[in-house]
Order: sequence, then C-alpha cells, then structure tokens
Amino acid sequence: MVDYSKWKDIEISDDEDETHPNIDTPSLFRWRHQARVERMEERRREKEEFEQKKSETYRKLSETKRKIAETDPNSPDMESLKKALNELEKVEKEIKSKEEELKKKEKQTPWNVDTISAPGFTKTVINTKPARSKDENLTEEEKEAKMKKFIKENEKLLKQFGMLRKYDDSKKFLLDHNQLVCEETANYLVIWCINLEMEEKHDLMAHVAHQTICMQYILELSKQLDVDPRACVGSFFSKIQLAEKTYKDSFDDELEQFKARIRKRAAEKIQEAIREQEEEERKARLGPGGLDPVEVYEELPDELKKCFDAQDVPMLQETIAKMPEQEAVYYMKRCVDAGLWVPGKNDEEPKMKENAGESGAATSSASTEDVD
Repeated sequence: MVDYSKWKDIEISDDEDETHPNIDTPSLFRWRHQARVERMEERRREKEEFEQKKSETYRKLSETKRKIAETDPNSPDMESLKKALNELEKVEKEIKSKEEELKKKEKQTPWNVDTISAPGFTKTVINTKPARSKDENLTEEEKEAKMKKFIKENEKLLKQFGMLRKYDDSKKFLLDHNQLVCEETANYLVIWCINLEMEEKHDLMAHVAHQTICMQYILELSKQLDVDPRACVGSFFSKIQLAEKTYKDSFDDELEQFKARIRKRAAEKIQEAIREQEEEERKARLGPGGLDPVEVYEELPDELKKCFDAQDVPMLQETIAKMPEQEAVYYMKRCVDAGLWVPGKNDEEPKMKENAGESGAATSSASTEDVD
C-alpha cells in the first residue's frame, strides 16, 4: 500500500490562499514567501555551521587519540592529553544529539513550492577529454621503431607545419592533421633545427624553432592537465594570441634559450664530425705496424726530417750511420711501422714514401735490416 502521509504536511503555495478582500493580497504573498525563504536560509546556515563544527571536532578527536598512542605513558603530557580527550568525547556526544535533532526537524519541515519542485533525479553528462597516451613502458628499440614509422608516414606534413608562420594557420593545420600533435613531432623538429644550423641556414632554423616551441608548449599543457595533447591545441593558440605580456615574454624567452641550445648542439656535432673524419683519415693512413705516419714524422729529429723532406735515401742512410745504434734502430723501426720507410726485398732497393708532413701516406711493413 502506498504511504501518502508524507504529502499531508505540504505548505500550500501562497497564490492558492484565500485572503480577506481588504488585504493587499500580492503584498501578503511576498511577505510570506520572504519569511519562508529566510527560514530556509537560517536552517541552511545552521546546518553548515553544524557540519563545520562536527568535522573540526572529529579532526581534533582523531589527532588527540594519535598523540596519546604515540606518547610515553609516563610522560607529563599524558594527563593533559587524556583530559582533552574526555572534553572532546563530551562534545562528540553533544554533536550526535544535535545531529539527531536536526534530522528530526528536517523531517518535520513541511514541503513548499521552493522545495517540492526540486529535481529528484539529475544526470550530468561531461564530455571528458581523452587521456594522454603512455609510452613509458616502451623499450628504446620500440621507441626508435615508432619514431621511424611516424616520420615515414608524416614527413611531408611535418615539413609543412615547420614552415607555417601564422598562429591561425598552425592551429588549423594541427586540427586537420591531429596525428602530428605528439612527442615525435617535437623530436623531429628539434633534429631538423640542428641540421639547419649545421647547414648555416640560420634564419630558417629560427623559424622552425618557433614552431618547435609551440609544439612543446602544447605537450607541456597536456601534461599539466593530464589529457591527450590533441585536446590542448585550441587552448594553446587561443592563449598565445590573447596572452598577457608576462606569458608572451616567457614564451619568447624559452624560444631564445632553445635557439641558443640548438646553436651550441650544432657546433658540438660539427666538431664531432670533424673528429670522426680525422680519426677515419688517421686509420686510413696507418702504417703496417699500426702507427700514424704524421705522428711519427713529427717526432723525428730534424736531421731525419730533412732526409724524408728531400726524399734522399743516401742522405738518410748516412744520417742513420752517424746516430747511436739504439737511437737509430728505434726511429727507423717506427718509420717502418708507420710506412715512411720501406726496406728493399731481395734485390729491390729500399724506398722512402712521401713524408707524412705533406701527404700522410701509408705503406706495407718491413724490417730495419737494410738501413745501412
């Protein structure tokens, strides 16, 4: 059976009351409604104050119990803590009593036009933004393979984005090709900036650097909001176009620092390339004994250098003959290992290679027996 008792105490709407003809009915309705609204507001404040006091009491009660548990039983503070706990427990009982009283009062309050029409069922639908993708679990090999695949599929679009100049164009381009809004795009643009700087295309590097910082700002915004970066494209471009001076100065400062890092890294890579090339050349000219003819030539005494400079074998033999035997053997052994001196085999005459100071050429190995 349906219980209709809850409907019997409904406070009838003001405009349904019958009033005496001599009474200003509209004014009476306003006064009654105002009085009811004030009573409702007073109950609301009373309830809020009660909830605040209840929360604070339970917090203090929990904290006091924790302190008692952590305090040594023989501590002089124990007595005061127990006293405080007793007081809080008394307040707790009062709060429980007050809570029952409020529930009873709320139950007895008649419904009225302001409460009876409150929605009983509500549903809010929120368009949630997609969460950021997680790449932390990928291995280095998987990340590299993912990067290569991404570039292969999107390099033409990446180049187009890097060459855009207006914020509106960049925004539209990324919204139309939202697969570009990711870490791989930022990494590609950074590498492109370094290559442009190494090619001494400084102005173009500066332009692509601007697009790189835009992408990095979008990615950073997505991290702060913990959403997919594609959901942050519109927000970033709207903010940067209407930005306050401090925000714009921060963006420009980050851009200048980024360009400075690109210049430094490009210079480092150029030096690395030069060192690698020099090392390859050094390895290519190593003699049969694994020595660099340039280094061996630089270490020779001046009188031996003159012999190699003149490509004069008799002069070399004569110079060697005048040197102490141990010293002569040491230098000529190094010359053979570096390929600067090729002793004759069988009936062949011993030969000199062009000196390392001019060409750095390398030759095959031999012994020092024919140097005399």
